[in-house]
Amino acid sequence: MEKAEIKKNGWVSWSEDEVKLLKRLFPRGRAREIAERTGRPLTAVRQKAYTIGIKTRESRKCKWLANEVELLKKLYPNETAQSIADRLGRSLKSVSNKVSKIGLKKEKYHPWSSQEETLLKKLYPDNNLQDIASQLGRTVSAVGIKLHKLGLSERHRFWSKRELNLLKKLYPSRTAQEVADRLGRSVQAVRKRIFKLSLKKRRQKTKSSSPHWRP
Repeated sequence: MEKAEIKKNGWVSWSEDEVKLLKRLFPRGRAREIAERTGRPLTAVRQKAYTIGIKTRESRKCKWLANEVELLKKLYPNETAQSIADRLGRSLKSVSNKVSKIGLKKEKYHPWSSQEETLLKKLYPDNNLQDIASQLGRTVSAVGIKLHKLGLSERHRFWSKRELNLLKKLYPSRTAQEVADRLGRSVQAVRKRIFKLSLKKRRQKTKSSSPHWRP
């Protein structure tokens, strides 16, 4: 492979051969392989791909290799979906979909790592429980329990415009529990927001009791 040029400030430019390798492998979700073959950090590989507009293809053509699936099964009980995605050089969505497809589950009483707690605190203010659970590779219930133990309250969580619009759309014909499940929030938090917005249930039309007119 053609040698990359080293600049005066220590930054190593990408050679033509390296760029070709990036264009060939990155769309197939093989960022880690590119990092190993070029001797560059994984973050540098992703940054270069972003800079020149290369994206990972999320399609059937981007198949999971047998060794990737085995590594996923090995890592999933102890690592977050995001950290696994980084190690495999795949997107978070790809990893989450594969986890769901092959039915992987976290150990029931698996302890939380400091990395998971840090990510949880970072995601909590601006994401619903469902999204957080997906990124951490844990259940919504497990996330809710952990938040309670950390003393994080839902009343401090920001309601996005999307959540408010969905709440207004669903509540007239759905129960508070159903809305909570869709939003990834607690029933209590949903009921408080419903009260604050003064939302009302849709009145059901009653059938007329008057006799039908017959000719």
